Amino acid sequence: MKNASTPDAVERLARRRAAAKLGWYLHAAVYLLVNLLLVGLAASQGRHWAVFPLLGWGLGLLIHGAVVFFVAPGGNLYERLLARERRALGAGDPW
Repeated sequence: MKNASTPDAVERLARRRAAAKLGWYLHAAVYLLVNLLLVGLAASQGRHWAVFPLLGWGLGLLIHGAVVFFVAPGGNLYERLLARERRALGAGDPW
């Protein structure tokens, strides 16, 4: 699918790349929110256990990001990602 020659193939590839990047952004947002709550909870107890989920989940987020951004470079929010992928694939943005 890397040599996308038809407009339909370009569109499918652009949508898949944009969805993968949006998935990483959502993963990162959930990571931040949950870990802020965990750090707050741990700090209120005077403990430091919240570092373990931060590091473990952070490693997973790092791997997820490496796969998404090194396999399919580019992007921001879904529509902007989609337009950028179309341009990167040479299809232009007919909308």
